Amino acid sequence: MQTKTKTIKVVGQAEDGAIRQANNCLAAAEAFCLMADNHKGYGMPVGGVAVYRDKVSPAGVGFDIACGNKAVQLNIKRSDIADRLGDLADEIYYELSFGIGLNNRETVDHELFDSPTWELDFYSENPSVVERAHTQLGTIGAGNHYVDVFYDESDNVWIGVHFGSRGLGHKTATHFMGLAGDNPNIMDETPHLLGVHSEAGLAYLSAMELAGQYAYAGRDWVCAKVAELIGADIVDEVHNHHNFAWQESHHGQEHWVVRKGATPAFPGQRGFIGGSMAENAVIVRGVDSEESRELYFSTVHGAGRVMSRTQAAGRTRWKTVWGCTNDGCGNYLDNYNPKRGRPNPTCSRCGSKMEKRRMKLQIKKGAVDFDAVKKLVKSKGIELRGGGADESPQVYKRLDEVLGFHAGTIDVLHTLTPMIVCMAGDDIVDPYKD
Repeated sequence: MQTKTKTIKVVGQAEDGAIRQANNCLAAAEAFCLMADNHKGYGMPVGGVAVYRDKVSPAGVGFDIACGNKAVQLNIKRSDIADRLGDLADEIYYELSFGIGLNNRETVDHELFDSPTWELDFYSENPSVVERAHTQLGTIGAGNHYVDVFYDESDNVWIGVHFGSRGLGHKTATHFMGLAGDNPNIMDETPHLLGVHSEAGLAYLSAMELAGQYAYAGRDWVCAKVAELIGADIVDEVHNHHNFAWQESHHGQEHWVVRKGATPAFPGQRGFIGGSMAENAVIVRGVDSEESRELYFSTVHGAGRVMSRTQAAGRTRWKTVWGCTNDGCGNYLDNYNPKRGRPNPTCSRCGSKMEKRRMKLQIKKGAVDFDAVKKLVKSKGIELRGGGADESPQVYKRLDEVLGFHAGTIDVLHTLTPMIVCMAGDDIVDPYKD
């Protein structure tokens, strides 16, 4: 783990892919840290903290600029909604936009659209990016992005959300990574940097800040919308980016600190950290310690993956087949050609009609039985809407174990137990996640 005189600071255990990427980043960085939830990402590992002098890494911040978490406490108790969790889950899943390329069901006006940053050449030359930003504000996306409802140790109800700057951030990151010289499919290459005083660097920082405001506004809107659906008021909030670059003072010097999948945890600063769909989340607070300073006051952003999406869910492909019209059945006939003039076949499994349709077919079995996962989630009293094998508890480390490696750098203020979990379904792939 040694590169010249610089060493990667590792909390807990690090996977080989994350170490290789960290070494690539360290070649141009002043320092590099890996949080305990680390795993391989795009160019820079998730759970990584890269420290630079007068430079910033667009690939380090990643495609989902300003992805982050927000949690809000409501002025109600668990017992106030215990008898309507199913209905609330249905409302949240219907009223909000989970998936790719979707517009918000409601028009959301926000003062951030008056920002002069929209006059940057990139936005002026790509009006469709700006238009999509208007229509996507407040959408959640897919992958590991979610809207959850929790209760804490005092039975107070909380809402927790996780998503970022959506298509705006992805298009912005792709553009500036190109200016820096990065491969759009960057994995094991050393990420390129932009000088913060260069024309491109200044433009990137402005665009990154705008994407940050956009992500904050989206998470604010979603939390307020869910509180409205529940019929309660927000009395407290905790809000953090975990894919971002900040100018900070450390060890007596000014640095640019790039955190990808890492939560700022300065002394007294609170953060919301989620687990998997069937496990607890936490509200933490940073503390001042020698190790905190070595980590540039950073902590985990989640539990951290231990299994790839393909390993978990297997391989699938889309194909036109004769499929059952009952979406909950999934039965199909491959290479079936009914004779002319005969009625369409009926499903041998459920008796519904069949028709030609595009279906996602499993061509290689994954390691996770999602039907079993749904039964487990239900047995815990959790109302799950959406989700898939690639987001199952088995694909993540245990959050309590991950947090244990960071003892002495954070305090756990609240433990949040899920009651409702809403995510996009497993037929969606999210290009904006990182």
